[in-house]
Amino acid sequence: MSIELDATTYVHAKPATAHSYILPAVVDVLENSFHQANETSVFDLGCGAGGAAAVLAGKGYDVIGVDPSEDGIAKARTAHPDLPLEIGSGYEDLSSRYGTFDAVISLEVVEHVYDPKAFSATMYDLVRPGGIAVMSTPFHGYWKNLALAVSGKMDDHFMPLKDHGHIKFWSPETLSTLLHETGFEDVDFEYVGRIPLLAKSMIAIAQKPH
Repeated sequence: MSIELDATTYVHAKPATAHSYILPAVVDVLENSFHQANETSVFDLGCGAGGAAAVLAGKGYDVIGVDPSEDGIAKARTAHPDLPLEIGSGYEDLSSRYGTFDAVISLEVVEHVYDPKAFSATMYDLVRPGGIAVMSTPFHGYWKNLALAVSGKMDDHFMPLKDHGHIKFWSPETLSTLLHETGFEDVDFEYVGRIPLLAKSMIAIAQKPH
């Protein structure tokens, strides 16, 4: 998560457009998993310009985040100076640097990384035993893919001309396999943005064994 993302630039430090339908579901997951926000530590892996981290911190969660984009972290520090958001890569030994957390979130990131197995392993190491990983990515499934093909919107969806765009395209099956092979258990999914068959994004919730 260095070559492909460290040159990413950000227009502002507000939550991304996708967060309008992803973040409410993520907040629900955290609220259902932990009793007290102010007693729950959250690590945002690929925090961008800090928009999601700021929303969670505003709800009382103890949030730390890293991102490889110097531009993103510069904007994050300007907009959210009280949040510990730093330059860091999902390919680094982040658990030695930061410890472990009740929840590790990574929102709309895994579709950008060249080595998702290394990225997922870093996420695993950051989660405390019994804690959870929450990973969102654009949803791909048979009926959605068929609808995109029939409507002629494949090019708009895959955006091959966009700099620093998506290079991995995940289904529930492939993302579940990635997380299980990393060592996570009990992988469940939420589907957001549209009806489940045509969802914009999916959110995987996975537990690290005790």
